[in-house]
Parts: sequence; C-alpha cells; structure tokens
Amino acid sequence: QVQLVESGGGLVQAGGSLRLSCAASAASGRAFSSYAMGWFRQAPGKEREFSAAISGGGVVTRYADSVKDRFTISRDNAKNTAYLQMNSLKPEDTAVYYCTAGSSSRTPNDYWGQGTQVTVSS
Repeated sequence: QVQLVESGGGLVQAGGSLRLSCAASAASGRAFSSYAMGWFRQAPGKEREFSAAISGGGVVTRYADSVKDRFTISRDNAKNTAYLQMNSLKPEDTAVYYCTAGSSSRTPNDYWGQGTQVTVSS
C-alpha cells in the first residue's frame, strides 16, 4: 500500500507556471524507487486522462501530447517525492491533478492520491 499526498495546486493566469509535488509513503516499507510515478488529470465534465509518467530510477519519462514540451515530470528518491513542473499553462489545463504510483512505468495507476485543483484563468 502506498499513500500519496499532492500539493502545489492553485489559481494561475494563462502563460504562468506551477509545480505540483507528491509525497509518497509505503506502508510495506518497499523502496520509493521501486515504483513508477505518474500524474493524471480530470477536467470538469471530462474523463480522467494520463498526463505524465516517470520510471522508478527517473531515467524514462512519458508525456501525453497535450502537455509535451510544457510539463516536466521528475522525482527525488531520497525525499520520496515526485514533481510535475507545469509551464505555459493554458485554460484547458484546468483540472484536478492526481499523483499515482504503480508497477507500470508506462501508466502507473495502482495507487492514487486525493488530487489537487489547478485552475488557469484566461
């Protein structure tokens, strides 16, 4: 079991930046680096969608086309924390952002955080 707590959401103007953080704790004592980490988002009235993922060692990353070249996923295994740096934000990026962890480095979605709201004003 992995507990994930997101932070860093808020209101920002279009063109601005935000950095989301995700603090992880594993009840089993399994190393944080053994989990791939990801970020998903859900906009009002839309289905939840994948945004970004990073492998356990932090070497391999993957992005949805909608955020590629604007968002950067990273992790600090010494701090058991993953990040999502979001630049050049657009109103269509408005959504609840969820941190995830799992065994799949492509779409890690075995464990989910509670989510953090990001609102981008035009």
